[in-house]
Amino acid sequence: MRFAKSLLVFLVFFTGGVCASNYSLWINGRNNSAQAGNHADFTYWGPASTAAGVNKKSVNWDGFSHVSDQNYRVRDALDCYCTGSNWCYIAAHSAGNLQIGYALSLYGGTTRSKKNASPNGSGVCGNSDGTTQTGWNIKWVDVAAGAGGGSELANLGSWAVSDPLTADLKTATARAMYDHNQTRAKWFYMYAGAKGTLYSGALPGQDDEAVAYHSSGGVSGSGGAGFCNPSDWFCNDLTLGTAANEGGAAKWSYHTVAFRDDAEAYNHYTNGAWGGVVSKVRADMAANAN
Repeated sequence: MRFAKSLLVFLVFFTGGVCASNYSLWINGRNNSAQAGNHADFTYWGPASTAAGVNKKSVNWDGFSHVSDQNYRVRDALDCYCTGSNWCYIAAHSAGNLQIGYALSLYGGTTRSKKNASPNGSGVCGNSDGTTQTGWNIKWVDVAAGAGGGSELANLGSWAVSDPLTADLKTATARAMYDHNQTRAKWFYMYAGAKGTLYSGALPGQDDEAVAYHSSGGVSGSGGAGFCNPSDWFCNDLTLGTAANEGGAAKWSYHTVAFRDDAEAYNHYTNGAWGGVVSKVRADMAANAN
């Protein structure tokens, strides 16, 4: 499906004599020390030399403030690289899931000025030809350890912090923040890790130490329930693909589970080296975002 979409975009632009560029945008989660708005700073992820998709850019929001307060940085990057003749692949980690979901749901149907893909020091690009379009040119969204459904660690105060983002990450708050079913028909490919040990008692079902499968697997509903790997007989399975999970709980529209950590080998954290379940998304972006 991805190859067919990419081929169609290629034919449309190049047979028409228009030179288009593709970009890979990486949207971080919490606790980002990189320079906000600097799209070349990959401190959050790992070495910038690592292959992670064509023309990769690090969106870099602060990872601390409310999603609503920092979402402009995500929209600035989408305007820069995903308008006009340019197209984007999106990769998001943890609370970056909330950021791209929020942007698409609330702003993906709005009028955007076409930009020139040359950002200033604040990550803002100039207009290209003075024309506009509706929404952004996005091929797909890969999500590692997605926190679109929130985390029970935020509910319980297990992070022992009171930053604005933690308030957003409470399960009820995250799930009510925007319409998660409204992705503007962009597919979200969910990568769910299960190497959870430290906080396993606080998180329902399988988890990666920070978010449980109900969130990283894109499970719909108003609250988080327990979902597991097929080897666990005492918990409903998180299913691969778009199918409803065992027990009948559906996934959000245009959400599909691309990777379920049956071997319980991947945790939540990048460790400054594209680590954890992010490594699975990085490999997919390197192979398919071109």
